[in-house]
Amino acid sequence: MQIKTFIVNPIEVNCYLLWDETNEAVLIDCGAWSNEERERIRLFIQSQGLTLKHYLNTHLHFDHIFGNAWVEETLGVKAEASDKDWSWAESIAERVARFGIRYEEKIPALGRILKDGDEITFGNQKIEVIAVPGHSPGSLAYHIPQKKVLFTGDALFCQSIGRTDLPTGDYDMLMKMLNTKILTLDDDCEVLPGHGPNTTIGDEKNMNPFLI
Repeated sequence: MQIKTFIVNPIEVNCYLLWDETNEAVLIDCGAWSNEERERIRLFIQSQGLTLKHYLNTHLHFDHIFGNAWVEETLGVKAEASDKDWSWAESIAERVARFGIRYEEKIPALGRILKDGDEITFGNQKIEVIAVPGHSPGSLAYHIPQKKVLFTGDALFCQSIGRTDLPTGDYDMLMKMLNTKILTLDDDCEVLPGHGPNTTIGDEKNMNPFLI
């Protein structure tokens, strides 16, 4: 399996594209804001001859969903996510305006509503959905056990954790989810977060000041 990272929008979200030998692909958190960012993603998918099967959101904070309408309209795939964050998507224009950003696209309705324990398949791969509320009520992580890869969104970062001071954030819940669902994975499981560099479960156990 191969993974391509696109760093998008002013908040520098990690948008991930993953595919295997079948050329079936999954896109995660397309926060692409500009036409240039979106075209870069489209051209890469085209150049690799990939067929996009799923588009997943780890959560629905605005920086992770700027490209949702574009993905549906241009790439033909509806977003899959938890609906527990839908109020954030509905009010995206108002929320980004507080940051001096004008955003006029309407976030389209979700396709498949995901919940803890669901499975997503593409090519020869299977993705396990892990609910990790805390940063937001609908935060999800995506785990590919056979490849020992985990996409954590904004729940866990390299030597940090997701902020919980935003509306609907819950620090105690986040810590519970990390300790019971994430840190129990293999130490050599690679963590690909929503922002910043990759890490591993083992490194976070040993070096993350919020978890020690």
